[in-house]
Amino acid sequence: MRRQPLLFLITILSFNCYSQISFEKGYYINDSDQKVECLIKNVDWKNNPTKFEYKLTEDSEKKIATTKTIKEFGVLNASKYRRCLVNIDRSRNTVGEMSNHRKPVFKEEVLFLKVLIEGKASLYSFEDGNLNRYFYNKDNAEVEQLVFKYYLTPNDQVRENKRYKQQLFNDLKCSNVTIDKVENVDYNKGDLINFFVEYNKCSNEEFINFEKKQKKNLFNLSIRPGFSMSSLSIDQNVSNLRDTDFDSEMSFRFGVEAELIMPFNKNKWTVILEPTYQHFKSEKELTTQNVKADYKSIELPIGVRHYFFLNENSKIFVNGSYIIDFSSNSVVDFEFGTDLEIKTRNNLAFGVGYKYNNRYSLEMRYHTNREVLYTHPLWDSDFRSFSIILGYALF
Repeated sequence: MRRQPLLFLITILSFNCYSQISFEKGYYINDSDQKVECLIKNVDWKNNPTKFEYKLTEDSEKKIATTKTIKEFGVLNASKYRRCLVNIDRSRNTVGEMSNHRKPVFKEEVLFLKVLIEGKASLYSFEDGNLNRYFYNKDNAEVEQLVFKYYLTPNDQVRENKRYKQQLFNDLKCSNVTIDKVENVDYNKGDLINFFVEYNKCSNEEFINFEKKQKKNLFNLSIRPGFSMSSLSIDQNVSNLRDTDFDSEMSFRFGVEAELIMPFNKNKWTVILEPTYQHFKSEKELTTQNVKADYKSIELPIGVRHYFFLNENSKIFVNGSYIIDFSSNSVVDFEFGTDLEIKTRNNLAFGVGYKYNNRYSLEMRYHTNREVLYTHPLWDSDFRSFSIILGYALF
């Protein structure tokens, strides 16, 4: 069992060669206003890119393009980015780094902005880590940042500069755009997209909503039965008369997994939550007495999963989880002497698996050591487990 982490690491490294994001049909426009059809490596960027890879044909060599030579690029039916010279305020929102000034501190930068809405009034976004900024223009004028900023007052109170609402009301006037509607627009992608869609409709102008094309199923629910090979050892610090190494036992486990798909990087990252019932039961004959272990619990793994796509129907995944364990009516039962109630600490788990057609899956999962007698200070314990898990996605 102790070799499992090494085997798991080797397995992950061997699968990295399959981590390919495909080149998809797209285009770019260079500084000479020449539009070139090409194949772009669609990373489904979370952070706005500073460069991108492309190929002119399927068999040609890969090239890299940046803001220095490219005015615009796009992946068909997926995304579009435009190079813009903008003033951007990068003020932090965390209290320890928050500005004491209400006004934005602008810095001129050349950025690839993501086009969200393109029309008479266009909306753009920029994301860099925890920084989210939105930009706009009207009638192809210069692109400006919609200003929203947290700041600290002299007495250390957090305030908000919501100048973006005044910008929207002043620059995007239409019969349907009232002060009340503007007041209800929060500084987030959903509210701003809805506002720009409504303005363009009110202006009777054609527009493109790029985000509407990218709606995805971002949630999976699966049943996850399987089998676990588990072992338990307990050691008393003051005497070894009751020390016990229980034999490895095969047991059934059953879980229900909720998987939240992150809306970036081509659905390769997910957050997983899998309430699981497990039951370990074993008996050992010592020199002086019999000892029984009966340990049942609900495990609650909370973790992150990463997929490596093989083709349209097949993908490999790796995941890591932090397991919160809730034991119930569990005990180490000695034939003679005081029994030990099982109370557990939390531990980690690492898995590698295969998923077919987004429906069927098979996973091997290794659990790190779990302390199950932590309320008994004179005892040490070591519960280990390795699981084979089958999965079937309900939706």
